[in-house]
Amino acid sequence: MQHSHLDKPNSNKPIAIEVDGEPLGVVVREAEGFRFLAVRFSAFAIEGQLFDSVDAAQAAASAALAAA
Repeated sequence: MQHSHLDKPNSNKPIAIEVDGEPLGVVVREAEGFRFLAVRFSAFAIEGQLFDSVDAAQAAASAALAAA
């Protein structure tokens, strides 16, 4: 017996955010956008922020790293 729920992609799978090869955090999809979760101290300035896109989160992480 097949379970159809196993065939669906996981839309809540975290997406890694890296700047110059350094992982700074992940974003997870929420109803309102993409929530950033920091994994490095240099990205804590944007911890928990909500972004409209993965690209916007990437740009914010890059700016946070430059400011650190």
